[in-house]
Amino acid sequence: MGKKSNNGKKSKSTMGSDGNGAGVHGQPKIGKKEYEAELFKLQVELVKLQEWVKTTNARIVIVFEGRDAAGKGGMIKRIMERVSPRIFRVVALPAPTERQKTQLHAQRYIEQLPAGGEIVIFDRSWYNRAAVEYVMGFCTSEEHKQFLRDCPNFEAFLVSQGIVLLKYWLEVSKKEQHKRFLARIKDPSKRWKLSPMDLESHRRWYDYSRARDVMLAATDTAVSPWYIIPSDDKKRARLNCIAHILNCIPYEETRYTPPKLPPRQKRKGYIEPKLTHRAVPLLW
Repeated sequence: MGKKSNNGKKSKSTMGSDGNGAGVHGQPKIGKKEYEAELFKLQVELVKLQEWVKTTNARIVIVFEGRDAAGKGGMIKRIMERVSPRIFRVVALPAPTERQKTQLHAQRYIEQLPAGGEIVIFDRSWYNRAAVEYVMGFCTSEEHKQFLRDCPNFEAFLVSQGIVLLKYWLEVSKKEQHKRFLARIKDPSKRWKLSPMDLESHRRWYDYSRARDVMLAATDTAVSPWYIIPSDDKKRARLNCIAHILNCIPYEETRYTPPKLPPRQKRKGYIEPKLTHRAVPLLW
């Protein structure tokens, strides 16, 4: 069974917009070997959670929000590394179409909610309205206010229907975000991560800070609380977040009966032909 969480207690979180500590609360960065060992243990537990979700028909929604370069993608990648994409499903919706712009704001997200036996991870969610849409002027002030007013009721409805809803805000410092943006510019394998919208978010740091503050104040409720993850140290952030997810869900390990491999069928005269098809060049 998953470890019991301290959900009743609010752990302190520093919204370190200007922080420069390498680790969480000044801790040194965790070593690679220790990190990989701890991550593997947590990923094994995620597989156990997966089997429990499939067996019990549970429905789980995990929302990841945060500034650009806060580490959402890396977090989700580590969660998905050893689980089935048929049970764990990642939703990262593109900008809405012209038709979707005329729908209810939450409509296209509702379509992505889990059926029984599924875990849906939102890489950004309906909270776009409270952050990028509001800061960049893609919605009106009235639409923004309406969202903040209605969102707690919407999430309370999801929870009342038996959905487990977990919301995480990854908090990256101004200094660390700047460093990560520069790395994306220099590294050819990361350049695709840097969009014109990212560049604008770098400029509008304090607009995003104000939007974040208002969003958290309006939508951090007893029914659907926000959990803050300091993410300057990516390794610690990933370990702490996955451990928290496991602690928040009362899963149990399902009994596993190892299957017995059946014997190979007999050859019955089959002869392996010499393959003459095109082959991939053996460069290594």
